Amino acid sequence: MTRPLIALVSGILFGAGLAVSGMIDPDRVRAFLDVFGHWDPTLAFVMGGAILPMALAWWLRKKLEQPLASTEFAVPETHKIDRKLVSGAITFGIGWGIAGLCPGPALAALVINPASALLFVAVMLLAMAAFKLIEAKVT
Repeated sequence: MTRPLIALVSGILFGAGLAVSGMIDPDRVRAFLDVFGHWDPTLAFVMGGAILPMALAWWLRKKLEQPLASTEFAVPETHKIDRKLVSGAITFGIGWGIAGLCPGPALAALVINPASALLFVAVMLLAMAAFKLIEAKVT
């Protein structure tokens, strides 16, 4: 029961942070990305503010032999920069710039403003399913 509770609390805290910071507001995100127009730098402070807790987490990870709620740390491996990574990053950036949302903020926006996020989330899920089908046929 501990792990699901930790996951739930973490998700609620993350979603609340996205809402309070303005990351679920597509207009604010697009204004942040509009560096040659009416640029809104507030999200730069949000992103910069994320560095401190992440640095603390990496420092703490080095001090612990195992996580508090698991038997081992799940740290992803580093992979080379390849076509799949670059095309995914480009697709993510284009989608973020057009919609003003990315997956995490879109899911959080479903709670606060479902009308504006529902289409994005539906298309995101369809695209993920299509990618899985295409990838399965290619490999």
